[in-house]
Amino acid sequence: MPPSPLPKGRLISHFEDRPTTTHGKAWSDLWDLGESDLWDRGIPSPALIDLIEGHQMLFTSFRHTYTPLGGSEEVRKRKKALVPGCGRGYDVVSLALHGFDAYGLEISSAAVAEAREYAANELTAPQPCNFGKAYENENEPPAASDRGEVQFLEGDFFSADWLEGAEVDGDGDKFDLIYDYTFLCALHPSRRKQWAERMVELLRPGGLLVCLEFPMYKDPTLPGPPWGVRGVLWELLAGGEEGNETGVFRRRLYYKPERTYKVGEGTDMISVYARMGGGELKVI
Repeated sequence: MPPSPLPKGRLISHFEDRPTTTHGKAWSDLWDLGESDLWDRGIPSPALIDLIEGHQMLFTSFRHTYTPLGGSEEVRKRKKALVPGCGRGYDVVSLALHGFDAYGLEISSAAVAEAREYAANELTAPQPCNFGKAYENENEPPAASDRGEVQFLEGDFFSADWLEGAEVDGDGDKFDLIYDYTFLCALHPSRRKQWAERMVELLRPGGLLVCLEFPMYKDPTLPGPPWGVRGVLWELLAGGEEGNETGVFRRRLYYKPERTYKVGEGTDMISVYARMGGGELKVI
């Protein structure tokens, strides 16, 4: 007898045979059904926290310091960070606690409601899991006055509608930092090129795209979600083995994080790409 096929997980079963154009609604349905525990990690990303705290020159939360004409006081403008597919907003809140004006985007109204509730509680009394080694022992977490603002937006990442709610102080719709953990791997592989092009649109020149690459242990040919991403980021953003010197992105950091979620221990990778000044992404 031929071997029995491997059992399919709840996520794969939920998405198989659905047209790609309906996947957004399929994710929203899972939130409405109360099944976010299928992917919810319960805490902010330790790998992201360690990256922000360990590379403070690269991840300063202020864009620049200047003195207005005729003024005597310096003005500092907070950088804007975006987390697409933010779930309950753990990473959004953690970024705000580290000084960024942080925006979380979700396609589900239920997810946005839960994220806002979480943020209201967490910003009042932040848990230690929001901070890493930089705030152990003698170093105190940032005071409330040093924290950035938090906003949660409902919408489709590939649509422009939600950007209207993300404008702050007339600063436009560009972000200084975008963090992707399980957003790319949740998208059908046919949308990866569109994901990369959208990142170019959303990041300001000099902005950073941070990816906690997961799942790296999964064969990219197997069905998802999550779909395997081994080698995907490099191909999309840097042009593969030969590199893409005329592309929009340059990889600044690539390493295996010391701390990450248990499900990705030993295989997760952190990659940081800088958005250059060019306006056209060349995908190999």
